Amino acid sequence: MSRSHEAFTRALKVLVGGVNSPVRAFKGVGGEPLFMRRGLGPHIWDVDDRRYIDYVGAWGPLILGHAAPSVVKAVQEAAAQGLAFGAPCEAESTLAEQVAAFMPHVEQVRFVSSGTEATMTALRLARAVTGRDKVVKFEGGYHGHPDAFLVKAGSGALTLGVPTSPGVPASVAAHTLVASYNEPASVDQLFGEHGADIAAIIVEPVAGNMNCVPPLPGFLAHLRELCDRHGALLILDEVMTGFRVARGGAQALYGIRPDLTTLGKIIGGGLPVGAVGGPRRLMGRLAPEGPVFQAGTNSGNPVAMSAGLATLAVLRDDGFYPALEAKVRMLTEGLEQAARRHGVAFTTTAVGGMFGLFFRPGPIHTYADVMGSSVESFRAFHRLMLDQGVYLAPSAFEAGFVSGAHGETEIRETLAAADKAFAQLARRP
Repeated sequence: MSRSHEAFTRALKVLVGGVNSPVRAFKGVGGEPLFMRRGLGPHIWDVDDRRYIDYVGAWGPLILGHAAPSVVKAVQEAAAQGLAFGAPCEAESTLAEQVAAFMPHVEQVRFVSSGTEATMTALRLARAVTGRDKVVKFEGGYHGHPDAFLVKAGSGALTLGVPTSPGVPASVAAHTLVASYNEPASVDQLFGEHGADIAAIIVEPVAGNMNCVPPLPGFLAHLRELCDRHGALLILDEVMTGFRVARGGAQALYGIRPDLTTLGKIIGGGLPVGAVGGPRRLMGRLAPEGPVFQAGTNSGNPVAMSAGLATLAVLRDDGFYPALEAKVRMLTEGLEQAARRHGVAFTTTAVGGMFGLFFRPGPIHTYADVMGSSVESFRAFHRLMLDQGVYLAPSAFEAGFVSGAHGETEIRETLAAADKAFAQLARRP
């Protein structure tokens, strides 16, 4: 009996479903979750001491890989000075300055402890600024678990087949309008019907919670124009894409001006951090300067701030992102070539350090395209890769991540494993 099985059996007695976040339960791929013991660079080891090449990266924040020495050193030094203060510390201002320097449309920042807190705060702020209640989101888009966003949500909700969560009041859900990602006409229709009541559009500029779906040319610009025309705010949810697809996030990569930006993951270097950012004229509406209340005991935690600073320091290198993109291309192109060799219907997507795997012919542009991918094929592929020491996200609706620590050796090992997996898939009846 494996130690992971023993650990899961124990966890089931005291943790809901044996996990603390639903997608970790492996219900999307079958079997039982692996319990991890340690990570270093591009690898993680489970409690049975089996090593895996990791393409989950703690769901995105570990852009430098596991236990990056500079980040570990920064965390150790900060922790030695105190784990928390509940009072201002200089590291908060330093990290905010770095975020503002990298993100082209962020002047001021409010740090929180998670991406969910960030999106919740951004929506509250947008409603206060506009005096309106309704928000437009996209089918399959996930923005954490505030009530307003658990309407046709992606990621874990799709994996578990519960796109709209019980417990969300109908009166709250009524203020959430759902459009189709990469289909401008669907957004036009909502603004035609409700334009005077819409406070904001919130969008993952690269959809990352219905797998990785890049925006079509002009789509984000169309959202910007609609918001300007109707007096709504554009919220770019860059919790996943911020510092992942480019140093200045998707807003820099695609040249889009958001009114508000939500961040998380990479800005904490693996520790719990989120943030809302935007121009001073909007951010100044938050307390204590303005009437919009938001607070948090652990906001601006000094250890988390230090981890974020150490991570962003590495990302200043102009060669970092081109090298990261080259690794992703090597991985995704190699996977597609292996699938073609064995006659398996398969395609990939990629932006910056993100990638997506789909068991269907491409291209992939919409939620409907994503849902046309074979979940059963992904489940089989996931198990075959796991058996060969490659750790992919345990859901057909999650993006994958490559880190700066992944090298040609790890990618070649991954492609060799994939070649065997595709060969076995091709032999299935």
